[in-house]
Amino acid sequence: MKLAAPVSFAAGLVPALAAGWLLFPHLLYRSEAQPLPFNHKVHAEQGMACADCHAVTPDGRFAGFPTTESCAGCHAEKGENPAINALVAKYVEPGAEVPWLSNARQPDNVYFPHASHVTGEKIACTRCHGPRGESTTAREVQVNRLSGYPRDIWGPSISRLGRKDWQGMKMSDCIDCHRAGGRESACIACHK
Repeated sequence: MKLAAPVSFAAGLVPALAAGWLLFPHLLYRSEAQPLPFNHKVHAEQGMACADCHAVTPDGRFAGFPTTESCAGCHAEKGENPAINALVAKYVEPGAEVPWLSNARQPDNVYFPHASHVTGEKIACTRCHGPRGESTTAREVQVNRLSGYPRDIWGPSISRLGRKDWQGMKMSDCIDCHRAGGRESACIACHK
């Protein structure tokens, strides 16, 4: 009889933990679709580099997403591709910017200087963003319902077990990379 209570407790606790572990991420995140389909791979296969569309400006700031004007340099007219036709009709012809959603948005108190990493240290984009040049679709953004930040900060799993080096952009990931490169930084270098 004395063993029945702990066994009953464990019998209830284990399924509850498993359900929470599996269900919690689905409750915590909502998915938002990108405004247009986009194929990184076809652009990379034509010899385009990340910086051709995702540039660092001369003053060192990261420009983020390409402007519609830069897309219009190659995609000014409709043709046979429905994705390009949507780009031209919705954004190029009216002169509107494509409202791309960021999978890499950092918390508001974080300042990440792309220039010192990309142009200064010559760190490949894939080191932090993974093999995006191989993707054939624009990934939807999974947004944390509580913080409003994308899931890519944590990576595919809150446990972070089995993740690849580029899957996650937590502060500890940055610290680990800096330490591995012999570059210790003060908090104020990234937190404003």
